[in-house]
Amino acid sequence: MNFIEEFCEIHTLSEEILPGFETFTCGDEDLDGFFREDAIKYAEHLLGKTYCIVLTKNPKDIVCAFTLSNESLRTDILPNGRKKKINENIPREKQMRRYPAALIGRLGVNTKYADKGIGSSLLRMLKQLLIDGDNLTACRYLAVDSYNNQRTLNFYERNGFKFLFSTEEQEAKTIGLSQPLNTRYMYFDLIDLK
Repeated sequence: MNFIEEFCEIHTLSEEILPGFETFTCGDEDLDGFFREDAIKYAEHLLGKTYCIVLTKNPKDIVCAFTLSNESLRTDILPNGRKKKINENIPREKQMRRYPAALIGRLGVNTKYADKGIGSSLLRMLKQLLIDGDNLTACRYLAVDSYNNQRTLNFYERNGFKFLFSTEEQEAKTIGLSQPLNTRYMYFDLIDLK
């Protein structure tokens, strides 16, 4: 068992849970502000749903929070080499221009619980939930627009995520943005867990 399974429960962010974010900080003002001010509005507009992992014994103590939404991993915009890499484990007759994915829009671990493996435990839990046979939808990939800093990129790489584009330059050119990019698109192929 890990910390989340043993000591925590998951709740959808609601007006009742929102006061718990008064003491929550993940050390990033942008993420903290999103959870406090924007997450409920995102849910109301069906743009993303935010969940909180809280201590079972003290539900006002938020351990971590994350937002999920639907996504499609597009192969039609990829250079041929990258497209082949995505399609290599998919039978030819099943290959598509877009594959269903779940997108981690935001993920923050309370600094009180930092460096305890909470983020990795959360990703393992999400991966399992997404491949569960009782899941109401199917998705092939778990994707993230990761902050483009070495610590965050390394975290996702350690958890099995790969870059969709081989270089930042290639990604910037393909999506039509100038460098440096604020985020890098990464993905995890959920079929690896089946």
